[in-house]
Amino acid sequence: MNITDSIKYIGVNDHELDLFEGQYIVPNGMAYNSYVILDEKIAVMDTTDVNFTHEWMNNLKEAFGSRKPDYLVVQHMEPDHSSCIGQFIKEFPEAKIVASAMAFNIMKNFYGTDFPENKMVVGEGAKLNLGKHELTFITAPMVHWPEVIVTYDSFDKVLFSADGFGKFGALDVEDDDGWACEARRYYFGIVGKYGVQVQALLKKAANLDIQKICPLHGPVLSENLSYYLDLYNTWSSYGVEAEGVMIAYTSVYGNTKKAAEILAQKLVDKGCPKVALNDLARGDMAEVVEDAFKYGKIVLATTTYNTEIFPFMRVFIETLVEHNFQNRTIGLIENGSWAPTAAKVMKTMLEKCKNITFSNTTVSIKSAVTEQNEQQLDALAEELK
Repeated sequence: MNITDSIKYIGVNDHELDLFEGQYIVPNGMAYNSYVILDEKIAVMDTTDVNFTHEWMNNLKEAFGSRKPDYLVVQHMEPDHSSCIGQFIKEFPEAKIVASAMAFNIMKNFYGTDFPENKMVVGEGAKLNLGKHELTFITAPMVHWPEVIVTYDSFDKVLFSADGFGKFGALDVEDDDGWACEARRYYFGIVGKYGVQVQALLKKAANLDIQKICPLHGPVLSENLSYYLDLYNTWSSYGVEAEGVMIAYTSVYGNTKKAAEILAQKLVDKGCPKVALNDLARGDMAEVVEDAFKYGKIVLATTTYNTEIFPFMRVFIETLVEHNFQNRTIGLIENGSWAPTAAKVMKTMLEKCKNITFSNTTVSIKSAVTEQNEQQLDALAEELK
């Protein structure tokens, strides 16, 4: 696949992956992207996962034919992008490896060597001339690893964005939901904790004339780039992307679920533009996290369990806190047959989050939903609609 007349795509598609011990459900697989810039000198942009070494090397050699690469740019050291460095140097021992100083440290940790004879360390603003193409390296620490650099090609006006602007899904599968859905889930699952660092990178990128974005996962972005940049700005500043209410619940005997469903219907009846109802015990946790960051208002509904809260809700809240959840309005529904304390526990867990506003109404159920609870749910819906 040609990205431009002189930049070729040489990545691979993975439909057998089990990354992060199955933490993320990826029914459409994953793309591990790699690129070749063909000029007077040849630069390869990142490698791929070790399971695709043979396929990637074939793609690489097909891209430049009888020529040999001069540089391998390593923007990110996660093994799904760096596992083929050793094989690359074995095939092309004269090539230079271009990476940050931290990347070479991590390289030695993973692979036992930092390839000292091939080593070329670059930092903020360093340039590499290939002929017509001049590459400028931009440091992007903690987006989402400390060694990350991104690369700007001033000739074709392409930003090689490392894991930034990535998404779940192989490139040989049609994505009916569009880019944003799986890109959002990817962002908040993988990168979301590091919003401050992403904001810093976006400010650097604002000074560049970018016509295409080439990420390490997902499709190359080449049209309406302001749409993707605006979304990343909203996500990384923990802003509200869409108006609506997300409800996440756990329920032991169905009564907390009933309360969540009653609230959802009341919100719809009161004209709430969107209500996303999620069962934490049965849904994809990563998708619920995605919804929590998408909407400005969320409701957490759970039972008191061993004087704490039900495990799925505990894990959910811990995940939100870990990912810097902030700038949201939260409503609480608790249930407990003799001593409901779930609302207090949830509030305490969320104390680390910035700019959280709790609704005036807290719904407290003792076993089953009563008429008084119905009135509380109506009041909560009125607050959040």
